[in-house]
Amino acid sequence: MASGKLVIFDCDGVLVDSEPLAAQAYERVYEKHGMKGVGADIIAQCVGMKQADIIVKIRELTGHQFPAEADGDIWAETKRLFDTELSATPGITEFLQQLPAARCVASSSSVERINHSLMVTGLAEFFGADIVSSSMVKRGKPAPDIFLYAAASMQAEPASCVVVEDSPFGVEGAVAAGMVAIGYTGGGHTYPGHAARLIDAGARVVCADWSAVRSELAALGYYDAATASR
Repeated sequence: MASGKLVIFDCDGVLVDSEPLAAQAYERVYEKHGMKGVGADIIAQCVGMKQADIIVKIRELTGHQFPAEADGDIWAETKRLFDTELSATPGITEFLQQLPAARCVASSSSVERINHSLMVTGLAEFFGADIVSSSMVKRGKPAPDIFLYAAASMQAEPASCVVVEDSPFGVEGAVAAGMVAIGYTGGGHTYPGHAARLIDAGARVVCADWSAVRSELAALGYYDAATASR
């Protein structure tokens, strides 16, 4: 349980460097079902969405209708890649070790994928059961639902929450929930203009590494000065 300040972390592209691997999985699975052209450029436009919304977005962008009965293939291929190649974002372990504020995860991914990602990368111990998935709310990002649900589950007021997000959709959702959003561009999927898009979506600031995030949280009172300078 949390009281006072709460830091809410997106998972994919923030805690774990998963987005390039997820893009590979989508491309492979779509091609397996006879649908080519679903590359990294297409998936980049879907970052931050839950799987059902990604499938809709891909259809809008390419005309490909993914067969509903094959939905499980996407996670199966993603899991295979994660098992051998997934890593935590650089510096996040030390950051979480030093973070004094309460924390939780709010991700568009399924509970199974979130838990698997955190387990594979050794980050599960920092969150325990404090994990929220878009499957628990009616609307996915950019709606504020997941962030409001996370705050309520941790007994924190939205105004006392800071959200670390890598996607414009996530930033928009955090701002709509009345929370401070910090943009993060330290994942392997970052691209020219990424930071500007996060600012345009409402991020207070954009950070390329966890040292910068630590400094911003210190300025907001989530770290003491001595801790932030380490």
